[in-house]
Amino acid sequence: MAEHDLTSRIAPHLDRHLVFPLLEFLQERQLYADEEILKAKIDLLSQTNMVDYAMDIHKSLYHTEEVPQEMMDRRAEVVGRLKSLEESAAPLISFLQNAANVQELRPEKLYNLQMLHDRFQIGQEQIEALYQYAKFQFECGNYSGAADYLYHYRDLCTNSDRSLSALWGKLAAEILMQNWAIALEELNRLKEIIDSKNFASPLYQLQNRIWLMHWSLFIFFNHENGRNGIIDLFFQDRYLNAIQTNANHLLRYVATAVIVSKRRWNMIKELIKVIQQENHVFKDPITEFLECLYINYDFEGAQQKLQECEHVILNDPFLGKRVEDANFSTVPLKDEFLENARLFIFETYCRIHQCIDIGMLAEKLNMNYDEAENWIMNLVQNAKLEAKIDSVSGTVIMETSNVNVYEQLIETMKNLNTRTYLLAKSLVDQTAQSAR
Repeated sequence: MAEHDLTSRIAPHLDRHLVFPLLEFLQERQLYADEEILKAKIDLLSQTNMVDYAMDIHKSLYHTEEVPQEMMDRRAEVVGRLKSLEESAAPLISFLQNAANVQELRPEKLYNLQMLHDRFQIGQEQIEALYQYAKFQFECGNYSGAADYLYHYRDLCTNSDRSLSALWGKLAAEILMQNWAIALEELNRLKEIIDSKNFASPLYQLQNRIWLMHWSLFIFFNHENGRNGIIDLFFQDRYLNAIQTNANHLLRYVATAVIVSKRRWNMIKELIKVIQQENHVFKDPITEFLECLYINYDFEGAQQKLQECEHVILNDPFLGKRVEDANFSTVPLKDEFLENARLFIFETYCRIHQCIDIGMLAEKLNMNYDEAENWIMNLVQNAKLEAKIDSVSGTVIMETSNVNVYEQLIETMKNLNTRTYLLAKSLVDQTAQSAR
């Protein structure tokens, strides 16, 4: 299933530290050779200050206790730079470690700057040093310390671009610490700035929106209200345009969110429209499942794609989150997806056919006969479908008041032909009048 892995398309839009959780997942799922994943990790680590971690991976990859001299030199360089930055930021760090001092800070940045200068001899140089120190801590993998320092830095920073950069760093740190509630707050704060800020170019603003959506995947597929969040964000015109411009692979995630969120099924039509527009540049089993079902009414194709969807979800770092319970392991989103997808198949099939063979339907739902009969019985009782089950003949009989999709399609085509005829006649009449 590596053919459906989107890591190579998602990674360029992430901070390199955010790529590590994706690689860890892929290594666990064994989608790629272990050696390939380890090499990718070392390549990523070479661009960070996490030298000790890089050394451990090097030892694991090459089955040795020796590490290259360049790694040893790099470690000494990182330690020296860290001490230097700590000394530069020391006056401000000392101030921030005193709770009584912090309480004296106010929402007015200019007041804070003046107070720090007059009473503690802390100026712009120390504030800038705090940013550099926080950034260095982040690159070393100390996400907690980086988040704290970046939070305080934003309270003191008067440069909007540097403040925006600090907010991105704070968001990344909260994601990596899995503080989903705080991360969501930072995400919303960042979105507000991106949507209201005057960027140097519209293209850069577009790129910021694309980054935001990719980073949001970590939050939305872990936060308790994340599925609504991803639907609300991705369907906003400016963000939907960004997806269609340079991130159509994100359709996998918004499609999944809609399918597993029964209260948001009103977005199906809009989703199908976008999938149709983008199917020449991106398609995967999840989007193709919806195409088979709602555009082509191809139930055999939908059944096949549903089987593929299960594998896609299990092997996707955002969708395949496992929940361990003693010796039992489940992927909750997969179970919800399959249940709701079967409901889509059943409801669509029932609206086309008046008499349905349960055995045939069981096959389309990837169930055995007894499971399908019980599932259909519960569904008919709970859903707004006028139907009865004949256990003797093994059929589900739909009442005539149910909507017939084929009749709707025929009627739509008739109306379209009529409007086309009237339009053509109007054009001919106007041409004739002009000729006179």
